[in-house]
Amino acid sequence: MLLSAAIFIGGSPTAFAQSADDQELAAIKAEMRMLEGRLQAIEERRHTKTSSQTTHSRTTKAAFAPRKTIVGLETNHIGMSPSSHSTGAMPVSTTGSAPTSATNTPVLYNPVPPATHQTPPPLFQWLGTQHNEAHRTSIDLTSSSPLAITQTEVDHLPPVFQIGNLTVRLGGFIDFSNIWRSSNLTSGPATAWNGFPYANSPNHGLSEERFSAQLTRFSTLLEANPTKAVRLQAYVEADFGGSGGTTNSVQINGYTPRLRQGYFTFTEKDWGLHVLMGQAWSLTTNYAKGVIPRQEQLPAVTDNNQIPGITFTRVPQVRIAKDWAQKYWLALSVEDPQATVAFSDSLSSGGTLPASYGRLAGPRVFYSNAGGVLLNPNTQYSYNPAPDIVLKAAVDTSFGHYEVFGLGRWFRGLIQPAGENHTHKSTQFGGGVGAGMTVPLGTDKIQLTGNVLAGQGVGRYGPTLLPDTTFDKNGNPSPVPEIMGSLGLVGHPARSVLLYTYGGVETAGRRTYLGADGLQHGYGATDLNLSGCEYEFGTCSAQTKTLAAFTTGGWWHFLDGHYGSVMGGLQYTYIRKFAFKGNDGAGHAVDPTTYGHTVYVTFRYYPFQQ
Repeated sequence: MLLSAAIFIGGSPTAFAQSADDQELAAIKAEMRMLEGRLQAIEERRHTKTSSQTTHSRTTKAAFAPRKTIVGLETNHIGMSPSSHSTGAMPVSTTGSAPTSATNTPVLYNPVPPATHQTPPPLFQWLGTQHNEAHRTSIDLTSSSPLAITQTEVDHLPPVFQIGNLTVRLGGFIDFSNIWRSSNLTSGPATAWNGFPYANSPNHGLSEERFSAQLTRFSTLLEANPTKAVRLQAYVEADFGGSGGTTNSVQINGYTPRLRQGYFTFTEKDWGLHVLMGQAWSLTTNYAKGVIPRQEQLPAVTDNNQIPGITFTRVPQVRIAKDWAQKYWLALSVEDPQATVAFSDSLSSGGTLPASYGRLAGPRVFYSNAGGVLLNPNTQYSYNPAPDIVLKAAVDTSFGHYEVFGLGRWFRGLIQPAGENHTHKSTQFGGGVGAGMTVPLGTDKIQLTGNVLAGQGVGRYGPTLLPDTTFDKNGNPSPVPEIMGSLGLVGHPARSVLLYTYGGVETAGRRTYLGADGLQHGYGATDLNLSGCEYEFGTCSAQTKTLAAFTTGGWWHFLDGHYGSVMGGLQYTYIRKFAFKGNDGAGHAVDPTTYGHTVYVTFRYYPFQQ
């Protein structure tokens, strides 16, 4: 600047070249270059610690990078008179100028930045300190099936840490439930709806009181996005609903963790393609949106066995789905099979059926084995010739969500005909059709939800576990006709309050044959002597025909903050059980029925909902 001024007034450039201002300016620029180098070295060291700090380093260095606009400002000062310095501080640029020739022509100084290279993200990166108000989540109970209650709402939570290119979200809650039942079922926080005893049992009318924390649940969601269109997710969810051989409630309630869900998904958004592999809710389950995992339309109840009438299982499966504009959906699921078997007479696998009319002896039937390696040795597993297959179509509209599906199943048994020393296989087909819906009733504050499933051999898909099959006179598996359904009304008087009421029913039909003794055998026999069902310690072999239930309750999210959230719930269920009719041995009809009440008071703490 002084050089230009000196030339302008005709003075000697040499006289001004070593002026105090020039020396001060050169010293400032040298110091800034030194500071830039030190800053860059420090940021390079910190770059190896966190990728977020790397981003900060680049931003800081950019602030000190050469800028032409700053050079222009400096050039303007070169053309100014020395007296202009007294009006204020002179703008300074990291792009310096130094007299390098006899004419002292200013030369722009452009230091060459050191070579930089892209480094892979660290293997492990803690992201907890990056949470801000924009990421905060508060429990929202305005859905007909709020994820905070029916799942763990992990999708709505920010990542906690990162492993390589995978983000990790943690979800879950600590559960405490006080359970009261009017009949003693000796059950934890999952009610065996078909287990309410008739009047012959001493447990009928003997109330049950139980505390439990077994529904405490944790989940982990891992996610990666290789491209803008591709998303990979892995989800694991567990609670403490299992029990070991030494588990008891006497001194230490050592109930064991169990796998609820564990699967991974692949999504290609441009194609509308969705693939799921692992253990998840069955595709037969009603959904709140499309057929998206963790969007199942589950009743917002406390009981871990849901309510009678809904359709669900939670099993290993392979699912392929296609969506069109996230509005129309088509999905095919191949799911792990298992069958429940019932018969009017006491019959275990390998037992002999009562002879049919006109025959002297019945066949032996084999239908299950005890669990082997990595299965429960105390449980019988049915013979499964093929997986269950579910095909579902769904549509999401402004008037609600609707879906229909078909279910195909296969049942197998081994038969040893009377008087023969060999067996042969018998495979029978079963299945059914179902539908579901979730509809807002004029406002988002009230929703109507419902589902239905009808077919043969579909009992496994209902919470009451009515039997899938029985046997015909030749020993072939005989799928039992069944229908199940539920209807619910969910209201939201406030964002933090949810109220619900559900009605559900499951009913089975008859599958019997006439025996050589003149009596009916199979499932749904109507000529059994059931007189013992009506008095204590009597013999009662009644077979369940229908279970109907009414459930009401609500949730209140009453505490929220950076320390987590707390929610309380209250649920009441009334259930009525009806058996197939029989007689009292004297020609009089007997129609056994029983009933039950359950009350849940539940509190849940959500540490990740902050």
